[in-house]
Amino acid sequence: MQANPILAEAVRGNWVENRHRGAFIIVDARGEVIASGGDVERPVFPRSAIKSMQALAIFERHAIEKFHHRSEELALACASHHGEDEHVRNVAHFLDRMGLSASDLECGAHMPTDGKAREALRAAGQAPSPLHNNCSGKHSGMLSVALAMGVPTAGYVERGHDVQKAVRAAVEHVIGEALSEDRCGTDGCSIPTWAAPLRAWARGFARMASGEGLDERHASAAQVLFDAATSHPHLVAGTGHPDTLVMAAFKGRIMQKGGAEGVQCGAIRDKGWGYALKCDDGNLAASQSMVAALLLKYADPDAGQRAVLEKFTRQPTKNVRGNVVGELRAVI
Repeated sequence: MQANPILAEAVRGNWVENRHRGAFIIVDARGEVIASGGDVERPVFPRSAIKSMQALAIFERHAIEKFHHRSEELALACASHHGEDEHVRNVAHFLDRMGLSASDLECGAHMPTDGKAREALRAAGQAPSPLHNNCSGKHSGMLSVALAMGVPTAGYVERGHDVQKAVRAAVEHVIGEALSEDRCGTDGCSIPTWAAPLRAWARGFARMASGEGLDERHASAAQVLFDAATSHPHLVAGTGHPDTLVMAAFKGRIMQKGGAEGVQCGAIRDKGWGYALKCDDGNLAASQSMVAALLLKYADPDAGQRAVLEKFTRQPTKNVRGNVVGELRAVI
């Protein structure tokens, strides 16, 4: 098997220290390839990059009618947030409106991703709660699905629970192919994660962006979710994160979401194109550099948008004293 191409490299001084290989693809809703590189047929776990697909279950199972979810709540259902005050407050309100609390979340607790939020929690002598988990918004959305279906909320993260069956069905519908039991794992937040080719994930985002190939309910739901995420980019990630900065800069034109182990997915909405990218070694910063370069080339950025993307295509490496000693750069 031929190795995937080098898409990013880390330079220290005047020498390349690390090379990061990967694969990427951009397609339209019919599956026509706009651009690709590497093995796009190898199944990969998409991790958090497909939270917007998973959130389609909120619409499939009529939780949207039952709870009239606010745009902010739908953005959080698509989010990997930093645990900043705005995130924690909105997730708590999300749960409270449904008669639930943090104790109903089965995602586990971890310290906030945001450094200032972490320091504030330590200074207050408080332990993190499940509200601080970057997936707490997604899990709140899944709890709303359980309540709308009239099934127990306990165990909603398990593969055999009706909620996860609904989530799986929603993802299968939008990517247009079945997810296989022999390519299933458990995500960091305890829900199932299913592997499929990069090509399938990209096409799913193209179908969500354009509505082509989806029934009316799914097409409408996809637009609502993309609108919510791009209207509240800070809720989707947080301060300084490329997902937040890119979506804010493109003002609704780009739906961008990263996932663990170097996965990046999204849609160039006005073109009806979806994209998916995987850095082979799972390096998150390298994958962010790769996707920024991809969007520079194919998303038709204006000067301001180009400046945001270029911050990530060439990322300075600093030592402990704060001196720039190298850079991580895309070579896609």
